[in-house]
Amino acid sequence: MAIDIEQELNHLGYPFESEGTRNLQVTSFSSISDAGSTDISFCYYEGDKAINYISKSNAGIILCKQSIKGKINPKNEQKLYFLDNPRLVFVQLFDKYSKDTETKEVSQYSIIHDSAKVGRGCSIGPYSVIDKNCVVGDNCIIGSRVSLKNCVVGDNCIIQTGTVIGEAGFAYERYDTNELLQFPHIGKVIISDNVEICANCSIARGSLSNTIIGKGTKLDALVHVAHNVKIGKNCELTAGTIIGGSTTVRDSTWTGLNSTLKDNIRVGDNVIVGAGAMVIKDVENNDIVAGVPAKSIKNKTNTNLTFLMAGQKD
Repeated sequence: MAIDIEQELNHLGYPFESEGTRNLQVTSFSSISDAGSTDISFCYYEGDKAINYISKSNAGIILCKQSIKGKINPKNEQKLYFLDNPRLVFVQLFDKYSKDTETKEVSQYSIIHDSAKVGRGCSIGPYSVIDKNCVVGDNCIIGSRVSLKNCVVGDNCIIQTGTVIGEAGFAYERYDTNELLQFPHIGKVIISDNVEICANCSIARGSLSNTIIGKGTKLDALVHVAHNVKIGKNCELTAGTIIGGSTTVRDSTWTGLNSTLKDNIRVGDNVIVGAGAMVIKDVENNDIVAGVPAKSIKNKTNTNLTFLMAGQKD
């Protein structure tokens, strides 16, 4: 499998400039530090840091930031491509050329209720349970020991090992005697297309309304989403994020490691929540919050790398 980078860049419509060996092709992908002459890699750093990484790399092709053009020369049998967003291009190329070609199958050790519906082209790992009336769309990958109850899963979703979706949430009323009575949970979990949920996550079903995960949103490992939460499109919730019940998170929001969003608040579009933050009140669109309790630090933060790691443009 030879990758014609210039053909691919032209097809993707990205303007670029290049220096180095003509018509060089590569066959595999690697990190900039480990790459060899047949690999393509990328460097999203700028300035001296970029020059340091690139000068030490043996990659055949390196996708670089446009800003370092003219500041470093390629080695023999090496070619540098200068682009606005080399990281994005690298991921797009990897996605195209590294698709899993293994035959998808449903493990004989999984349990699928007779009333459940599973779409075409799905893979379901051993000891996973898809309970009654669940719906799983086309081309989904369900890992091992996954539990799906009271939920609808869209097309092209990935749910990794150990995740539990659709159990009742944590809500109780007290009698005068202080004994606890569980609040009813009759809602579902609605997961839109192209959602990815990493290992050991927990997503509670809605109580009187549904819990919703928007199209294209990604959940890292050990994320907990409580009942009635509404999460928008293309969000990234990193490991350890906890979202309290009935909270709304709008589109393209990023939450840092071990951050907590209190129940019954609203977090706007394009928000960045810092690692370990405790968000206890509403957050406006396009804000950056951090700390305990979380406060806006948008005016103190203005680095391209911050936005890049959050998958956003500045």
